[in-house]
Amino acid sequence: MTANKGGRYIASSLGFWTQPDLRRVVCAAGIKPVFALPRVGDHILTWGGRKTAARARQMARRSGAQQLFIEDAFLRGLHPRKGIPLGLLIDSQGQHFDPQTPTDLEDMLAQDPLDDPHLLARADAAISRMKALHLTKYSAVDPNLALPDAGYVLVVDQVPGDASLVASGAGPAEFAQMLAQARADHPGKDIVIKGHPAAGRGHYSTRDADVFITAPASPWAVFDRAVAVYTISSTMGFEAILAGHRPHVFGGPFYAGWGLTKDYADLPRRGRSLTPAQLFAAAMIKAPFWYDPYRDQACKLECVLDTLEAQTRAWREDRRGWVAAHMRLWKRAPLRKFVHGPLSFAPTIAQAHKAAAKTGARVMAWGAHDAPGVVQIEDGFLRSNGLGAALTPPMSLVFDQTGLYYDPNTPSDLDRAIAASGDLPPAALARAEALRQRIITSGVTKYNLTDGDLEIPSAPGQTVILVPGQVADDASVRLGAPGLGNLDLLTRVRQENPDAFVVYKPHPDVEAGLRPGAIPHDDMLRLADCVAMRVSAEALLRQVDQLWTLSSTMGFEALLRGIPVTCLGQPFYAGWGLTQDLAPAVIGRRPSGITLAGLVHAVLIDYPRYVDPITGLACPPEIVVDRLAAGDFVPRGTIARMAAKGQGVLASFGLWDHLRPKG
Repeated sequence: MTANKGGRYIASSLGFWTQPDLRRVVCAAGIKPVFALPRVGDHILTWGGRKTAARARQMARRSGAQQLFIEDAFLRGLHPRKGIPLGLLIDSQGQHFDPQTPTDLEDMLAQDPLDDPHLLARADAAISRMKALHLTKYSAVDPNLALPDAGYVLVVDQVPGDASLVASGAGPAEFAQMLAQARADHPGKDIVIKGHPAAGRGHYSTRDADVFITAPASPWAVFDRAVAVYTISSTMGFEAILAGHRPHVFGGPFYAGWGLTKDYADLPRRGRSLTPAQLFAAAMIKAPFWYDPYRDQACKLECVLDTLEAQTRAWREDRRGWVAAHMRLWKRAPLRKFVHGPLSFAPTIAQAHKAAAKTGARVMAWGAHDAPGVVQIEDGFLRSNGLGAALTPPMSLVFDQTGLYYDPNTPSDLDRAIAASGDLPPAALARAEALRQRIITSGVTKYNLTDGDLEIPSAPGQTVILVPGQVADDASVRLGAPGLGNLDLLTRVRQENPDAFVVYKPHPDVEAGLRPGAIPHDDMLRLADCVAMRVSAEALLRQVDQLWTLSSTMGFEALLRGIPVTCLGQPFYAGWGLTQDLAPAVIGRRPSGITLAGLVHAVLIDYPRYVDPITGLACPPEIVVDRLAAGDFVPRGTIARMAAKGQGVLASFGLWDHLRPKG
């Protein structure tokens, strides 16, 4: 819901100026706060608790202006009062937590049919996704924290003086009554009290509970083990309904009075019976203004879930900190942009483990390593507008705790994600298909080089086969196609397709003289009908009928575009039933029957982490696709260009590998 009220928007507190993130979101909602004397026709912006609300009411009475109430939506971000709020509730009547006055949200819950099948399907899908991703109002929670044994009664504490408690007339006596009621209703059951993430001290102490949870535990994990939930007015009561509970509610929050809670307060305006999906549809889809922090504009709830999925993953993986080993100097600054927590560097893995033991940090290293306890880092599949060998910083990295995607001899997190993609819900597969179509439409590839175009001069009706060359010592070739090289690939293609028009594209790093793998010129001319030098991958993929490869990621890019792919090696996308596999030993652990949408979800959504080069925030892949399509955001300095040229000189003498860190 956005504002479209006319008149001016008068700020009733300095928060609209001192909190630039809030102001940014409010402006995106069509509200530009000003400081001025209000008059009839204006709207006085009312945010927060008693003092600011009272000031706004007084201003409205004196001027004849109307109030416009603004509060955080029920998914805000990672932390209370930190960062950009991802959603707002903009209400012309009152604050959602105040049962004393009607609100736009209450009217919607009471009067809107809330029976549209598409709307309710969206609600069900979003609820399931929030559960699976452990998303909550403040999503900086750890789903893996240890919890008490199942069977306890959950009592939710809140911040003393919270506006929702004041509105419900709840203080220490009501919290004592609630705890007593929970004990009386469930004699012999353990009482678990969940503290508020922003409260240093709430209404309860450790003496009041068998277990007092102050750690950032996931509400969804806590609900799973509870037999009952008690709250005054916490948003956790709303989430408890979505988790399948019928919470005991002692205040008047927006979710009470609709037949989904056991209510201890009188709520005379509410009497309609709603389903959890209807409640969610109103409170989470129709009522809020949702904000996209990357594009600085309004968005749908699903976009916010994408945002929180990326940002919570980064927080959960990085909160303990990292020590990085085997990290070249030029990679360190880009890595700092990916890691949203403490990061230090060590020359060897052994030294990294020693440093990490002092702080509880985790150890990462670039490339494949068999050392235990090391998370392995590599570029993702939507990388950059430029080559890694040319020192262009990446927009995606993979953090693999098991292996690495290019080594078919060991399992990897990507293998596991692809194998599990058959269980993805329809909404996830629809997102993957939309992402695939966006990539096709925008022409995005892994490196997005601004090379030239080429019209392939094949005869009408002639099959056109694209053969991408690879770097000779690339790990995916050494491990996935041992004993084979670019000349072997091109020879095999010509032998088995004598009448086809064969296009050979040298690898950009090889073409640039940065890495080994060149085929002798005479052999290229003998085996290929066309050698596509300095031609963009996208320009070729638009025109070919097949792609043959050892293990190039261009095979995956061809699959995205519906082009049949034949593999002589064993890349990550082979062996799932989507490619023709000619490797001597096809990977046995990969089950066939994986869909293309499932592969896309695993490879581009589940596996990599992305960072937005403009905002610096962890982001979903859709943002990176848009940035890569725009292509005008990555500055390349003189020093980086000189370093890349120097790397090319060293590569030509076979010296570059000797300068890599050992350990």
